[in-house]
Amino acid sequence: MNIPEYLSDFDVSNAGLTVWLFKKSGGAGGAAPTYNGHWIATNDDLNTALKEAIIEARSSIKEVHDYGLLAQNNESSALLIDTDETHANLIVNQSANALPQKKVKKESHITNTYFFVVRLTDGENVLHAVRRTDSSWRTKRRKEVIDIVFRENALALDQSPSFSLSKHVDFFIAADKIIIPHKANFESVLHYRQAHAEEFNVLQAETDFSQIFSSLDVLTDFVGNNKIQLRRMCSIRQKGHYKDPAFMSRLKQQHLTYGLTLTFNAAGQIVPTPETCRDIITALLDHRLASAFSENIYDVPNATEIS
Repeated sequence: MNIPEYLSDFDVSNAGLTVWLFKKSGGAGGAAPTYNGHWIATNDDLNTALKEAIIEARSSIKEVHDYGLLAQNNESSALLIDTDETHANLIVNQSANALPQKKVKKESHITNTYFFVVRLTDGENVLHAVRRTDSSWRTKRRKEVIDIVFRENALALDQSPSFSLSKHVDFFIAADKIIIPHKANFESVLHYRQAHAEEFNVLQAETDFSQIFSSLDVLTDFVGNNKIQLRRMCSIRQKGHYKDPAFMSRLKQQHLTYGLTLTFNAAGQIVPTPETCRDIITALLDHRLASAFSENIYDVPNATEIS
């Protein structure tokens, strides 16, 4: 699909601009993360540079695809998700009011900033451009380096703290949508990985899921906290093939034909082992597919059904 109009038509050049610096904490156990934001004064030259970077980042998006747990994008595409599926409203609401008490007044408000937001306003329209900060914002990193500048053909000590703002945009928040050029940073900033972990816990508690296995212990250990495996388990729950007796019957009958190594007990349950967990996940995702043209068998990262 094309770039949504509320992003492509937004007048970045003439918009009002405020930069917000956010620190992030919490989020354990499925709870929403805590964001602590301060806005900072910026001069005209920096505002112009930020707008130019945002326009460039927007123009690099040539196509948009729906966000999926296993969906991947490239340097010229982005993913799309509704804001109400995320914690984005916490950022939007906090950055809505540049109150005097929320203005940066000391260096401690800046150091250890986790991400920054460029908030653009054009009449009633608002656009947020979000980017994770680099190591120049970390207290630990700053203690390990000597800041220098090139001045008058020589290196000199830079007595004032310096920070870097990336020209890239990890994701845009526009209207009720999020447009995501950088999936990993989006998930990190909005704590999406924790949501995956919680959904995996729910999946394990489902009788329809647990009853197809002799035990879940080995599979749970295999998935662990690995973000890729957590995404896959969440996608398994969304697809729900394990609830379909016909699917499970065909899986038992044909897994060897498709090169999958699975073990079943006398009751017809899958017996997970460390060596077979990867194939179990591939099977339940329905990602082992055969081509009717070449007759080759493939693993397909994000199988999309064609109606």
